[in-house]
Amino acid sequence: MKRQTFNEINITPLTDIFLVLLIIMMVIAPILDQQGLSLAVPEYVEDNNSQAQDNKILTVKVSADDKYYINNSQVDEKNLIEVIKQESQEKSDGLLIEANGQSSHKSVVKVMDVARNAGVTSISIVEM
Repeated sequence: MKRQTFNEINITPLTDIFLVLLIIMMVIAPILDQQGLSLAVPEYVEDNNSQAQDNKILTVKVSADDKYYINNSQVDEKNLIEVIKQESQEKSDGLLIEANGQSSHKSVVKVMDVARNAGVTSISIVEM
């Protein structure tokens, strides 16, 4: 007795898997839209010295070689959160990140994350 070969593929289980994945994506998609940072864009001021004297904004500079500077002194990445916590107590209006155009995205996001963890609520970014 010769066996018959099965020449058709049953796609019902495959369709079930795709429908479950589609439902999961439809449930997760609105949650992903709610996350994010609210960033304030600073106004351009010609005289930076008068701006620094008038308000209490902490400025973190990110150089082209991804080094961090606060108050014109270099800060190590390991000590960044401690320095931002200490300085943000004195300068409570927020944080301004002055990033060089050649600095990496990773280093700028690192400052943003550290600032959020340090309790800074207002973060602005400007390219220098």
